[in-house]
Amino acid sequence: MEYGIKDLSKLAGISTRALRYYDEIGLLKPLKATATGYRIYGQAQVAILQQILFYKERGFDLKTIQKIIYEKDFDMLKAMEEHLLELEKQKAYTQALIQTVKKTIQCMKGGYEMSDKEKFQAFKEKMIRENEADYGEEARNKYGDLQVDKANQKMLNLSKEQWLKWKSLDEEIRKRLSAGVQSAIQADSEEAKQIAMLHKEWLSISLPEYSANTHKCIAAMYLADERFTSYYDRDISGCAKLLHDAIARWM
Repeated sequence: MEYGIKDLSKLAGISTRALRYYDEIGLLKPLKATATGYRIYGQAQVAILQQILFYKERGFDLKTIQKIIYEKDFDMLKAMEEHLLELEKQKAYTQALIQTVKKTIQCMKGGYEMSDKEKFQAFKEKMIRENEADYGEEARNKYGDLQVDKANQKMLNLSKEQWLKWKSLDEEIRKRLSAGVQSAIQADSEEAKQIAMLHKEWLSISLPEYSANTHKCIAAMYLADERFTSYYDRDISGCAKLLHDAIARWM
C-alpha cells in the first residue's frame, strides 16, 4: 500500500512538515514523487518511519538515528527486539515509581511509615540498570563481576543523605568543569585540583573501595570512550579532557 504525505502524516501521528524535513536531511526519502512533486511513500518507508519514531522515543537525536538505520548491516528485527527490551525496562521503572508514589501518599495520609531509603530506591535502581546496559560489559571485563556487583549494591544501600550528596557532587563537578573550560584553566591550577578532589569524593561514595590507581583508570575512560566523553562534554567540549588531566595531575 502507498501513502501520500498527508495520509502518512495522519497514520504516524506526525506533521507533514516533519516528513518534509526528514526528506530534506535524507532521513526518510519518499518512494517516488508525482509529476507535480507530490511525495509518495511505500511499505519500506513506513517501516523506516516506525524505526525513526521508536528511536526518537528512546531519546536518540536524528543524526544518530540516521547513522543507525542506514548502516549496511542494520537488522530491523534485532532493532525491534532492542526496542522491546528498552520499553520493558521503562515499564519496570514506571511501575517502581508508581509504587513509590503510592507508598508516599499512604505515608502522607498516616497509613504507612516510609523509610528514606524507599523514597529513592526506584531512582537508584534505574541508574544501575542504565549503567549496566551502557557500560556493564566493559566494566565487568575490566574489574570483574564481584567488584561491579559490590559497586551496584553499595549504590542501592546509600542513605538519603548519601544519594543526594552524590547527585549534587556530580552536578557541581560538571558546572565547574564547564566554567573551567570557558576560562581556559590548566590541569595544574588550584581550581583543577579542587575539581579533581570533588570527583574523588563523588567516586568514593559509589566505589566499594577507593584507590588513586582506580581513579586514574576510570578517568582514562573519559577520553578513551566517547560515551563518557559526551557525558561530560554535553554542555561544552573539553570538559572530559580537563577532568582527566586534573585527575592525572593531582591524584
